[in-house]
Amino acid sequence: MTALLEATGVSVDYHRRGAPALRAVDGADLSLARGEILGLVGESGCGKSTLGRAVVGLQPAAGEIRFDGRPVVPLGRRRRDPGMRGLQMVFQDPYASLNPRRYVGDQVGDGYLLGGTSRPEALRKAGELLERVGLPADAARRYPHEFSGGQRQRIAIARTLAAEPSCIVADEPISALDASAQASVANLLVDLVRELDMGLVFISHDLSVVRQIADRTAVMYLGRVVEVGPTRELWSSPAHPYTRALISAVPRADGAGVLPVELPGDVPDPARPPGGCRFHPRCPLALPECSRDDPPLVALRGGRSVACVLQTPGEPVRPLATRRKDAT
Repeated sequence: MTALLEATGVSVDYHRRGAPALRAVDGADLSLARGEILGLVGESGCGKSTLGRAVVGLQPAAGEIRFDGRPVVPLGRRRRDPGMRGLQMVFQDPYASLNPRRYVGDQVGDGYLLGGTSRPEALRKAGELLERVGLPADAARRYPHEFSGGQRQRIAIARTLAAEPSCIVADEPISALDASAQASVANLLVDLVRELDMGLVFISHDLSVVRQIADRTAVMYLGRVVEVGPTRELWSSPAHPYTRALISAVPRADGAGVLPVELPGDVPDPARPPGGCRFHPRCPLALPECSRDDPPLVALRGGRSVACVLQTPGEPVRPLATRRKDAT
């Protein structure tokens, strides 16, 4: 399957005065096919939002990022390459990304104007697009503050769609919404991907949502992708101890009365990551070599990839053992 969006060896450094550079993303790889939803998950501070901004060109990064076969150049002061209009982003806070002083219809219509459409036609299409994402017909002549959080996120999605994208990176698009709005916006994104044959990178810390909508899932820890695979298989048989820990921490309404298992320890300082496998200080299955060797992301059988010495390259996923008695 040809990749619509492909990132190889992406690294992002934040330079701080009087302090060592903080590497928020360290050699991450991602690929996304047309018509596919890729979930990108991990704890807060793992670098997933930074990686999302990097792949759309909003964050300078080392490595190689290609969209539809063309290199993605970080956005500067010059006008963006028109060939990159198909690569768009939906941000976490829709109100912060909308201009409070402009009508919603004008903001959505900007995408059509940049594509060469006349203003009357752009406003007409903007109204149709707002209705398409489930907003009332009069939404175009209202201001952002007149809408609820879920409605504002729909406006942000409509504005993104006005650029006629083939790929969208959605950064925590539902985390600030209530439960009913979360489900509504998530379902809207899924429907749009299927209907328009787009690619979608869905960034979230909520694995329960990603499990429902993503075709594949990539798991990040401390700036690196540690596991990638089809969502159903990854959920039922995680290959990395960190993935299993994240899944175990998800509450289940199954009536069994079993509490989620909290992942022990804290995420290390990204400016001073531990040697060897970055997860080994918190890993219940850590081996002596885990503190020395830094495992690369390798391919397993069945479309899975993992960065863990407990798995063998080219082989099926080996079920993870239970917690070691003396693990630290």
